Amino acid sequence: MIVLTDVHKRFGANPVLRGVNLTVPKGESMVIIGGSGTGKSICLKCILGLVTPDHGTITVDGKQTQNTNRAQFLARFGMLFQGGALFDSLPVWQNVAFRLLRGPLKRPKAEARAIAIEKLRRVGLSGDVADHLPSELSGGMQKRVGLARAIAANPDIIFFDEPTTGLDPIMAGVINDLIREIVVDLGVTAITITHDMTSVRAIADRVAMLHDGVIQWTGPVGDMENSGDPYLTQFIHGRADGPISAIR
Repeated sequence: MIVLTDVHKRFGANPVLRGVNLTVPKGESMVIIGGSGTGKSICLKCILGLVTPDHGTITVDGKQTQNTNRAQFLARFGMLFQGGALFDSLPVWQNVAFRLLRGPLKRPKAEARAIAIEKLRRVGLSGDVADHLPSELSGGMQKRVGLARAIAANPDIIFFDEPTTGLDPIMAGVINDLIREIVVDLGVTAITITHDMTSVRAIADRVAMLHDGVIQWTGPVGDMENSGDPYLTQFIHGRADGPISAIR
């Protein structure tokens, strides 16, 4: 579904991506791991066209991203943001239905509300929260609202940016289970960036480790422990000693 070939990106004198090669199979869940500042978010922004690579190609479903209609292209994606990114002044249902109330995906208001309530129920929230403001919800409930928004338009591809940040272990487990269910049930292609190895093991089909601007290792999640790669081994076990410097 998504292929990055020799993708480079620098900001001034700072090279962030140094030749990323990555293939994300259709209908699978890929998790990108790596230290802070290694370019994980830049990879997602390059795929979405929010950042233009200096070199290399990116294809989505066989088409180069720079040759597509932007509105139609972005309509294929859903996104769960790290901080929830809910609109404080909008009730929950309008947050969920945000894309359905405007632009190329616009639906009648009543239909958009009905879809929003359906998606809220899909992530384990009752329709009673639809008219609440985000500030009236707990952090875990806000994360579920963000997940409902990500799937509201039935996207082909969903990006998850640090989906369990700020959640307690129990709620993080709930969110991981929901993500896995959604990927399997809806058949979407998913890319997640996270530092949480519990999340990696819960939601990944395949894992890619980004280090020093390149994909250091990629393979099935079950092969991580016996990869033999010193960078991956140090990272997944959180060891201070190893080829990755603790000072960056």
